[in-house]
Amino acid sequence: MDHDKVMEFLGQMVNDLGAAGSAGGVAIGYRLGLYRALTEGPATAEAFADRTDCHPRYTTEWLRGQAAAGYVTYTAASGEFSLSDEQAFVLADPNGPNLAAACLTVLGYLRAEPKLSAAFRTGAGVAWHEQDEDVFVGCDAFYRPGYVAELVPNWIPALDGVDAKLAAGARVADVGCGLGSSSLLIAEAYPRTTVVGSDYHAESIELARKKAADAGASDRVAFEVATAQTFTGTGYDLVTMFDCLHDMGDPVAAARRVRESLAPDGTWLLVEPAAGDAVEDNLNPVSRLYYNGSLFLCVPNALSQTGGYALGAQAGEAAIREVAAEAGFTRFRQAARTAFNLVYEIRP
Repeated sequence: MDHDKVMEFLGQMVNDLGAAGSAGGVAIGYRLGLYRALTEGPATAEAFADRTDCHPRYTTEWLRGQAAAGYVTYTAASGEFSLSDEQAFVLADPNGPNLAAACLTVLGYLRAEPKLSAAFRTGAGVAWHEQDEDVFVGCDAFYRPGYVAELVPNWIPALDGVDAKLAAGARVADVGCGLGSSSLLIAEAYPRTTVVGSDYHAESIELARKKAADAGASDRVAFEVATAQTFTGTGYDLVTMFDCLHDMGDPVAAARRVRESLAPDGTWLLVEPAAGDAVEDNLNPVSRLYYNGSLFLCVPNALSQTGGYALGAQAGEAAIREVAAEAGFTRFRQAARTAFNLVYEIRP
């Protein structure tokens, strides 16, 4: 063995173990509003305990650990902790990248590790509804800012003629809508358009309905408990799926149902995680994040369903294109992309 390479790899593993533990601290900060409290100004650990109504011994350890991770700034001269503008944007702003919510998601899916370890031997699945509630809430909070930044400003305008249709008044089906954030964003941006969101997870639909009611949008946004293969309605001008097709055991049947539900000149907006077609294209930090989520969430959910597919979060464009073609779609193009997503326009 090369001693220097061993030490380099040990250093990598120590860093990764520290990051894994830091995710727990970040989740605590998210759940208790500690980052938001720190945006009020610098504070010593004791003063921060008073500010947050927390025990000072816990706030001391939390702040020091966050500073060691580089998530919080420490000033030795004053003994105060603070957030830089950049740290606050990433961790405390619900409309920013909201990586604190992503840490909540990670902790949530790690609770399924015993089930997943057993499934490795049997090939059984672990369904979405079997996951911890932090997964559902965390995913919604993490993905929503990306949809706010991209869906209405960029993704919909990238589709041929769809923005004008929605502005004039159209019918939209948001399939696999989760807690309904994407459905509400479309309805709020296009007041003449009606949206029907669907998801097989009843608890998520219940929360989506509450969100719509709180936003005063229940007259334009409805939600139903249904799978991607059984959602109701036809004649939709637009069907959307956000980061969910790859989770399905039978994405081809879901794609066929989308095709049946579309109006003759309708469009399927499909948003999937950014990925290349070859393994070597996906050996990078973003793909690492997606592979971890895929291992604990996407592949187990697909294997819990009938259909025989388990695409995973790094399926790549070729695999998605093949699903669309098998379902009878003839027009397929990549309409937009970000560091985290690929956006497809698919038509009959």
